[in-house]
Amino acid sequence: MGVKMNLYFDNLKEQRLMKNKLEINTERLQMRRINSGDAEALYNYRSDAETNQYQGWIPKTIDDAQNFISKVSEKIDEYDTWYQFAIIRKENGELIGDVGIHFFDADNYQVEIGCTLAKNHHGKGLANEALNAMINYLFSDLNKRRITCSIDPLNLASIKMVERIGFRKEAHFKQSILIDGEWYDDVVYALLRSEWSK
Repeated sequence: MGVKMNLYFDNLKEQRLMKNKLEINTERLQMRRINSGDAEALYNYRSDAETNQYQGWIPKTIDDAQNFISKVSEKIDEYDTWYQFAIIRKENGELIGDVGIHFFDADNYQVEIGCTLAKNHHGKGLANEALNAMINYLFSDLNKRRITCSIDPLNLASIKMVERIGFRKEAHFKQSILIDGEWYDDVVYALLRSEWSK
């Protein structure tokens, strides 16, 4: 009985470890759960206020980045949580960005997605590559029905990218988001699984 019980607990521990080892790979990228060892790299690209001017959160210190990471869900596909993937370049192991998924739907069919990429990696198709792989994972593996993204209407580069991927504009909310005492507009784009062709 003791040996069987130990094997049972070893198996449970292995299953938990495997959940934390979730990886999504593309030709040039590896995406895995962001962790505390990523705080400095996250801070380095997320603290660039000019590049991230359309983001709702810009860390002021590495501690801010560490605090952000500590709030990321340990488990993917859990209601009312954010799960954050680090985007890693395979060629050199550099953390160059992140993809966040908000599991906001209690019925578990819809998610919100967002992506941030370090400035020196813009214009190389990397965000597009990461998002295409993530969308495929969400529709195919997690059986989601609808994916949304919220974008500042002044962020024309992001709008063009999500439209190329296949998202369509669903709404434009006027002065709907309060950030640091200022009101900003918000546009919502969405993609249904039935519209996804990749």
